[in-house]
Amino acid sequence: MKLLDAPTKIQLQQSDYPEHTLLTPGPTPIHPRAMKALTRPMLGHMDAEVFKVNEAIQRDLRQMYGTAPGAFTALLAGTGSLGMEAGFANLVESGDEVVVCANGSFGRRMAEMVTRYGGHVRLVTAPLGEAINPADLAEHLPGAAMVAVVHGETSTGVLNPVPAIAELVRSSGALLTVDAVTTAGMEPFQMAQWGVDYAYTGAQKCLSAPPGLAPIAISERAFARYAARRTPTPLWYCDFGGLRDYWTDHTYHHTVPVNLHFAFEQALRAALEEGLEARQARVAAMGRAITAALTPHGFSHYVRSPEHRLPTVLALRLPEGLDDAGVRAELRRREISITGGLGPTAGLIWRLGLMGEAARPAPYRVLMSALEDILGFRGLGRAFEAALAQEWDVLATA
Repeated sequence: MKLLDAPTKIQLQQSDYPEHTLLTPGPTPIHPRAMKALTRPMLGHMDAEVFKVNEAIQRDLRQMYGTAPGAFTALLAGTGSLGMEAGFANLVESGDEVVVCANGSFGRRMAEMVTRYGGHVRLVTAPLGEAINPADLAEHLPGAAMVAVVHGETSTGVLNPVPAIAELVRSSGALLTVDAVTTAGMEPFQMAQWGVDYAYTGAQKCLSAPPGLAPIAISERAFARYAARRTPTPLWYCDFGGLRDYWTDHTYHHTVPVNLHFAFEQALRAALEEGLEARQARVAAMGRAITAALTPHGFSHYVRSPEHRLPTVLALRLPEGLDDAGVRAELRRREISITGGLGPTAGLIWRLGLMGEAARPAPYRVLMSALEDILGFRGLGRAFEAALAQEWDVLATA
């Protein structure tokens, strides 16, 4: 039976995919090298070439996280939330006392996961828009098996003082788990120096790789705690032992998303070649330029303390009377995506992503031009260019 008279070919023109300006707190625009790597021909997950790529990823992750030489690094086949859950699944047992620092949505998510795995949560909190006070941990540390904290609280734009928290935890004997989703890969992270035992991020955040991978790092101390478990890890898919079987011993555990590995390798290598300190300077310069341009129009920092502002997620309080949903809808109609507040901060703030490829002048020029038109902010584009000029030494190569 003849189904087609001739071969059918669908040719997509560039106009079928309009250029989209993505300025959310994740995902971020995919790095060009990662995009190209996605088109590599498929290989089997047990192929020698894939293991070679994986070994390069592990080596570069040790550098990105600042681990000890023997630390285990790997990619989980899931987003950053899987990285969060895998840590609790492997390192928390029923009845364990776990101190969770919660000053936003993702700290609260940590607490929920700990509870689901049978842990008893000792909650340390801070008001929205404020950082965790390390001194508040002291009374909760005796007898704790773990302390968990979000380094950069995406929901509020707060940078928690992980080095100071880690200094307190070191003397307690507890493990330290750190959510580095909006910091690792854009800000220097010193896992070994600080005393972090388990860290994770998402590929689609600071590294500008496609979503679907959670890069993790596990200290030898954490692996020893895992080995001493009284019961098997309840989450088979991300059992630390099974991961080590595949990543270290090259034995089968599950099918990894090979092409995402190809893309991630290139995105991570590009970040390290740029340099983490250079990336830190780039994001800081962009944040200053954006704030300088928008402040005269009524925008202000949501996080009052400068030292506790998360550089990669610029949280700005909106001017009185601004139609949050309406403006963001109009921006989306123009192929520009920004993100508003989450939960209690909905309608109160915008959260502008400054991670990876989003933290560059070009996409924010597009946003400033659109806001000038939509809101009638005359001269906004010129003000932004003037602010960029003040940051020229940092941004000249961005």
